[in-house]
Amino acid sequence: MADVSSEKIDTGKSATGEPLLVFMPSGRRGYFPLGTPILTAARQLGVDIDSVCGGRGICGRCQVVVSEGEFAKLGVTSDAHHLSDFSAVEQRYADKRGMKPGRRLSCSAKLLGDLVIDVPADSQVHKQVVRKRAEMREIILDPVIRLHYVEVREPDMHDPTGDLQRLNMALKEQWNLEGLDCDVRAIQGLQQALRKGEWRVTVAVHQGRQITAVWPGLQEKIFGLAVDVGSTTIAGHLCDLQTGEVVASSGLMNPQIRFGEDLMSRVSYVMMNPGGELDMTRAVRESLNDLAQAVAKEAGCTVGDILECTFVGNPIMHHLLLGINPIELGWAPFALATDGPVQIWASEIDLKVHPNARIYVLPCIAGHVGADTAGVILSETPYEAEEMTLIVDVGTNAEIVLGNKNKLLAASSPTGPAFEGAQISCGQRAAPGAIERVRIDRATLEPRFKVIGSDLWSDHPDFAKETEDFGVTGVCGSGIIEALAEMYLSGILTQDGVIDGAMAATSPRIQADGRTFFYLLHDGQQQQLRITQNDIRAIQLAKAALYAGARLLMDKLGIEKVDRITLAGAFGSHIDVKYAMVLGMIPDCDLAKVTSAGNAAGTGARIALLNRGARDEIAWVVKQVEKVETAVEARFQEHFIEAMALPHKTAPYPHLAKAVKLPEPKVAAQPDGEDGGRRRNRRRG
Repeated sequence: MADVSSEKIDTGKSATGEPLLVFMPSGRRGYFPLGTPILTAARQLGVDIDSVCGGRGICGRCQVVVSEGEFAKLGVTSDAHHLSDFSAVEQRYADKRGMKPGRRLSCSAKLLGDLVIDVPADSQVHKQVVRKRAEMREIILDPVIRLHYVEVREPDMHDPTGDLQRLNMALKEQWNLEGLDCDVRAIQGLQQALRKGEWRVTVAVHQGRQITAVWPGLQEKIFGLAVDVGSTTIAGHLCDLQTGEVVASSGLMNPQIRFGEDLMSRVSYVMMNPGGELDMTRAVRESLNDLAQAVAKEAGCTVGDILECTFVGNPIMHHLLLGINPIELGWAPFALATDGPVQIWASEIDLKVHPNARIYVLPCIAGHVGADTAGVILSETPYEAEEMTLIVDVGTNAEIVLGNKNKLLAASSPTGPAFEGAQISCGQRAAPGAIERVRIDRATLEPRFKVIGSDLWSDHPDFAKETEDFGVTGVCGSGIIEALAEMYLSGILTQDGVIDGAMAATSPRIQADGRTFFYLLHDGQQQQLRITQNDIRAIQLAKAALYAGARLLMDKLGIEKVDRITLAGAFGSHIDVKYAMVLGMIPDCDLAKVTSAGNAAGTGARIALLNRGARDEIAWVVKQVEKVETAVEARFQEHFIEAMALPHKTAPYPHLAKAVKLPEPKVAAQPDGEDGGRRRNRRRG
C-alpha cells in the first residue's frame, strides 16, 4: 500500500525511497512505487480526476499537466522527465481526438520521479460548470447519472452465470460498484448490447445505485433536459451531463393559452368544462415532446440520448404537467396535491426520450408559489445572503421572495399578462419588429425607439432599410414599460397615470381619444402604435399588484427598505431596472444593487439537473420558507391603491431621485369643449 497523506506537507522521502507525487489544486500527495499510473495514484488519494473508460485510454477525460520547477515547500523538483514517455495509447488518442500541448493521459502516464501534477478544471469530475454573477455561488457538476465503461467476461458452457450478474461483477471489479439494481427495461436490451459491443459496454448508473442504460462499446455522451414550464412560454436547456455544457436551448409558446391567458382562467375552464384538465395536460405534454425534439436536433443527438429531466413551474402548471386536476387551487385554502419533490419515469408523462429516463420536479412552496419559485431560490440563494434581498420573478403571475439567511418569505401576486404585451392595444410578444426601447425628448416630446432585430434607433438614417424585412409591428413588455416611464418623466403622464391633455398644445403626438387622450408612439404606413389611457391603466394595475406584494412581505419582516433587488424571469431580464423603478414596479433601492437574473427558475432547474446535492438542498430550504397569501391579507389592497401612482402615492424614492429627475406632481387638464370630441364641465345654478 502506498504511503499517502493529504493533511500535512512532508518534505522527507519515504522509507523505501519512493518518489513523491503531489496533485494540484487539491494539494493531495503521497509516495508511490516507480511505474505507478498517475490515475491509479489519484484514485488512492481521492483526487478528483474524471474517467469514463476506467483507465483504458479511450475517453481522454483524465488529462493532466506536469508542473515543472523547484517546489521548496514540498521539497521536490518536478520535471516532465519524471513521467514515462508518451505512450502508443496516448499517441493514438492524440491522433484521433487531438490533445493540448503538454497534456498527458493520467491512465497511461507512469510515475518515474518526484512530480507535481496539475489537474485541469475540465478533467475534474466535480468541475465548476455554472459561473454566476460575482455575488452568487459556484455550481459544481455532480449529476445523478454517471457513465462507466466495462469489459465483461464472456459466458461459456462451464459457467451458466447470467449476463446481468457478469455485468455486475465487472462493475464491482473495475469500478468498485456493487449491489446495483437494474430495471427490466435495461435488462431487455442488455444481451444485444453485450454481443454488439463484443463484451465491451458503457453502463449508465443512476445515483450510484441503479443501472438505467447499457450501450455497446464506448458511449461518451448522455444528456439531460432542464425545463421551465411557464404559463405563457416553455423554455428548455439540453445539457451534456458529462461536462455540464448547455448544448442547445429552445422555447415555445405554452399551447394552454387557448384555454385562458392567465392561470385562474385555466382553472375556471376546468370548472366549466369537466375533463378540460385532460386537454390541457395533453397539450403541454405534446409541446414538451416538440421541445425535446428541437433541442436534440440542434445538438446533433437523438431524444433517446436524454436520460434525465428536471422541471419547474407554477403550481397549476406543475399539476397539469403531472396529470393532476388543479381545481383545488382555484379557491381557498388553495391546497396542493403535493408540495414535495416528485421523481417519476419520463414514460409516466408520455415524454418520448430514453425509455428509462427519469424526471425530477422541484418542490412547490404553497398553493400559489410553485416549483418555479423553488428554482429561483435555488439559483439566487437568498438563504445564504447577509443582505435583505428582494427577488421578483416577473410574469403573468409574479412570484416574490424576500429575506436573507435568517428568514425567507414568499408570495405570489396576480399581475396578469400586461407586462408581456397582452391587454395592450399595440402590445405583442417579443419578436422581430417589436419596440423594446423608448426615449422621449423632454422638449419636443418626439419619441425614438429600438425594435427587436435591429441595433439602430429609429432616428438613424439606415433604420428603415435595416428593418424593412419585418417593420415596426408593435410594442413588447419592456417597450411598454419604457414608454410609460418616459411619458411620466417627460410630463405627458401625471403621477396618477393620466395623459395630460394640455400637452397636446405642445406636441401633435398627444391627441384626443373621446374623453381621454393617447400618445402616438409610431405613425407607420401600415398602422399607428398608440399608448392609450386603457393601456396605462393595465400597466398600473399590474405594477401596483407587484409592488403591493413586495410591500406586504416587507411589512411581515418589519422593514422599510431592502438592500438588494433581483428581477428574474425572461421578461425581467429585458427590463431596464431604472424604468422599472420609475414606474414603481419595485420599492426604492440603490440602483447599483438592482440586477436582472434572466430565467432564474430555468437556471434552478438546470442546477438540479447537474448537481444531485442541490435537490436535497432545495427540498430542505423550501420547508423553511414562510408563505404569505396576498388574497387574504387586508393590507394588500391598501398597498395596491397607493401603488397605482407613479412611482408611488406616498412611498419615498430617494435612491431613484439621485439617478433620475422626477417631475413635480401635477393634475391633468380636464377635457372640455366640443373640439376633438371633448366636453366642457358646466356648473349648474
